[in-house]
Amino acid sequence: MIKINKSLLICLILISIFLKCLCSNGDKTVFFKQCRQNCERQNCSADGIKFQEQAIKYYQQTLFDKLFLWNCVDECQYGCMWRTVEVFKERGWAVPQFYGKWPFIRFMGLQEPASVYFSILNFVAHVRNIKRFRREVRPDSPCYKLWHLFAFVCLNGWLWSIIFHARDLPLTELLDYAFAYSMVLVVLYCMLLRMLHRKSILLRGFISLGVLSYYINYFAYLSAGKFSYSTNMVANVVTGVLGGLGSILWSFRVRHYRPYYRKIQTFFLLMGLTMSLELLDLRPILWIIDAHALWHLSTAFLDPLFYSFVIEDCKMLRTEHKDKAFIFDKEI
Repeated sequence: MIKINKSLLICLILISIFLKCLCSNGDKTVFFKQCRQNCERQNCSADGIKFQEQAIKYYQQTLFDKLFLWNCVDECQYGCMWRTVEVFKERGWAVPQFYGKWPFIRFMGLQEPASVYFSILNFVAHVRNIKRFRREVRPDSPCYKLWHLFAFVCLNGWLWSIIFHARDLPLTELLDYAFAYSMVLVVLYCMLLRMLHRKSILLRGFISLGVLSYYINYFAYLSAGKFSYSTNMVANVVTGVLGGLGSILWSFRVRHYRPYYRKIQTFFLLMGLTMSLELLDLRPILWIIDAHALWHLSTAFLDPLFYSFVIEDCKMLRTEHKDKAFIFDKEI
């Protein structure tokens, strides 16, 4: 690695602070850029596998690092990120973010280990709860297939959350954000169809087609390279608010003959509170657990509450359906 003398280092730091004021990103500072360029030029720019192997050996990669495809350029970026953090800390400056994220300590090849493990908790929570749903709810119950769709979409979303937080690549980022939004959208869709389950199949089919078309267009928009964090956040917030507020208002309307209505209210209120963790964006504790990871942890404990509502609701719907069928047969 090329050594940088102290005077040059100070100059680079002063210039980087000016840039930091403009963009507040560690990856935009001159020091980080210079460090990364030097590292890549010294270790990653030559042709041939042998040179790449030498660079990997220098960074003492583990089997897990190789498994998660950390190459020489990635190692330069990771190493220079921590060098920049140390320089900022030595001078009492606030630690910056890099490429829109806080610096995290890599563990067993995982880029954001806490978010990975907490995403796994959410995945397991949905598996356990859909199994509970299948044990307690009969297949001929109204909305039985609807909540299976909900579980499938959530399992897919959390799977890609695990993959993305394990390794942040352009493809994993796209799929994580696209399928994370699908989980928010499916809550709105399923609650809407639950409210309209007695309406005509034509109306429900029209709504289903509209939601599917909207999501396909949204996915295509993200895939076309037009991804915007602000646009994605607005879409998630608006969809989440519509789903939550609509469900709470509906629960008030049916509270006299749905004794379990408080469960859906509590779920959405708590989910709204946990979103504050996303807005805080605090520096990671021990460079491992950040506010985003804690948000993933909190949602894992809310899943049983939602499924509890779903289970009781399906049971009551089936009872009502049987009673109506019995009265109809009696009248005939």
